[in-house]
Amino acid sequence: MTKAPPGRTVGEVKSLARELFTVPNLLSLLRLAGVPVFLWLLLGPREDGWALALLVFGGFTDWLDGKLARLLDQTSRLGRILDPAADRLYIMAALLAFLLRDIVPASIVLTLFAREIAIGIALVVLRRAGFAAPEVTYVGKAATFTLMYALPLLMITQGDSTFAEIARPFAYAFTTWGAVLYLWSAALYVWQVAAAVGGRRAT
Repeated sequence: MTKAPPGRTVGEVKSLARELFTVPNLLSLLRLAGVPVFLWLLLGPREDGWALALLVFGGFTDWLDGKLARLLDQTSRLGRILDPAADRLYIMAALLAFLLRDIVPASIVLTLFAREIAIGIALVVLRRAGFAAPEVTYVGKAATFTLMYALPLLMITQGDSTFAEIARPFAYAFTTWGAVLYLWSAALYVWQVAAAVGGRRAT
């Protein structure tokens, strides 16, 4: 766990502004802008086909911005914030819509929302103790990857077609494993925070 800088200097603010206008970060911003549209498509006109297309586009740009960041040597601190933020917002928006449309049980949605609240509280505690946020774990990446596959599958199951019947067990499997990994990653995150803060108090 690394110490967080005491504050932003003028140079750091300018550096963040330059990072904002890199190709990978602009793609991440485009994905973020799509979240409210995605939620509206699911809850307003219930255009699941367009919502699914937007979700697939978001997944493609998620893959593309990582590739471009390495190819163009434009990996940045801002990108490490925007990229997982967009993924989380898509997941939370989809879960909220699925809850309101009775696609997934309330227990799963409330558990995953509680997970996000716990992570937020842990992050505040970490920052107040003077530490930077820990790196994203492989478990966290696997959880996000699994849930991002579960979302379109759950949307496909909303129908009476043979394809929907075939997709249903896969959708439930991806949702279950994604939720388990999501909670596991949160437990690891909270454990890291507790170890860092507890270690500092001990010294």
